[in-house]
Amino acid sequence: MSAELLSVRNVEAGYRRRLVVLRGVSLSVREGQVVALLGSNGAGKTTLLRTVMGLIPDQPEKGEVRFRGALLNGRDPDAITRLGVALVPEGRGIFPELTVAENLQLAGYARRYTRSDLDAVLDRFPVLRERGRQLAGTLSGGEQQMLAVARALLLRPSLLLLDEPSLGLAPRVVAEIFSTLRSLNQEGMTLLLVEQNARMALEVAHYGYVLEAGRLVLEGPADRLREDPNVQELYLGVQREASPKGFRRWRPKRRWA
Repeated sequence: MSAELLSVRNVEAGYRRRLVVLRGVSLSVREGQVVALLGSNGAGKTTLLRTVMGLIPDQPEKGEVRFRGALLNGRDPDAITRLGVALVPEGRGIFPELTVAENLQLAGYARRYTRSDLDAVLDRFPVLRERGRQLAGTLSGGEQQMLAVARALLLRPSLLLLDEPSLGLAPRVVAEIFSTLRSLNQEGMTLLLVEQNARMALEVAHYGYVLEAGRLVLEGPADRLREDPNVQELYLGVQREASPKGFRRWRPKRRWA
């Protein structure tokens, strides 16, 4: 079995002391895996990614986040990036007033990259090479998402976090993005994928978790989750009566006082 890369244990986190979003969340991402995190809007998926990246001050309130065994609690995002974790945020997070080339150059402030690193990224996304002098805000939605992924890849991460990479994109572009994610994984990159398009996410993932109201309620191999009637009804638009074996259900834990 591959080594554990990311470990989240009994994490409680939120944005203000009285606004707890994550309640006792535990999950694991092993090296070489694609792990999908599913859930409805407001379930806490983005909060989990932001907690891992150190983007919420003084969080997690309880529990531990570790990467390759190193404790991430209390570290700033730059330090976490240097350890080998990169985030493609929801909404892409590009700078629309800067050119494509300038957006890519910004990755160098967080982690130095070489010309060969840049060439490899531009070979993966040839359209970005063609649009280097174009303002990022004038790109199509799909091209902006490619730019966001490319910028993250320049950080040379061991673990890539992606928050809703298909959001607002046409089906053809979504297929291209997921093809890229599959290719990255086949080349050895580990991915933690937050995605509302559960069908696409479970097709590319090895393992998955379902988050509801800040609690993990279901986990298992991706193929088993695709067969689960609750996942089918809530996320895949299918209803089934039988419940298969092979996954582990999580009972809701007591709410923190």
